[in-house]
Amino acid sequence: MTRIILADDHTVMRAGVAALLAAEPSIEIVGEAGNGREAVDLVERLAPDVALLDLRMPVLDGVAATAEIVKTATRVLILTTYDTDTEIERAVEAGAIGYLLKDTTREQLVAAVHAAARGETVLAPRVAEKLVARMRQPPPVALTARELDVLNAVADGLSNADIGRRLVIAEATVKTHLLRVFAKLDVSDRTHAVVVAIERGLLTR
Repeated sequence: MTRIILADDHTVMRAGVAALLAAEPSIEIVGEAGNGREAVDLVERLAPDVALLDLRMPVLDGVAATAEIVKTATRVLILTTYDTDTEIERAVEAGAIGYLLKDTTREQLVAAVHAAARGETVLAPRVAEKLVARMRQPPPVALTARELDVLNAVADGLSNADIGRRLVIAEATVKTHLLRVFAKLDVSDRTHAVVVAIERGLLTR
């Protein structure tokens, strides 16, 4: 028997989830909460296996409640309508073991609750896709103000000597800045450096 609590400030939504799970003999709903603070209190008092939380709740939202609940042995499974990158990342970083959307089926919800209780990560397909896509994005690159000055001059078609005169620096210093830019952008020539910098929003043209 997997013991869970439900937390959602929308009474009708919470009742609907409870109805979906009530018919499942392997799951027992031991408590319900209308906000994150009540959810945390229920977890401390009842020690359920899983806390099924909405994200947007008054008093204490789902992310803040998750951060407190994961200090206990209870696993947190988010069930929400929000699938934005920011919401997903906040919940996962707070310690949620799963993230489901409210269009999930009863069978998927039941399976997710049991998986969460076993300590397995559970993600809705759309959520998993977003996380994978985010992980595949190249890490953000930070160029110094001087490196951007040099790269802008390159984009203007200036030679190293011309760049040196424009910025009042030695030509050798221009080359040093360019080598650092190449390393940061993982490129090997001036043209590619400008193209990649524009693609990443470092230069505007």
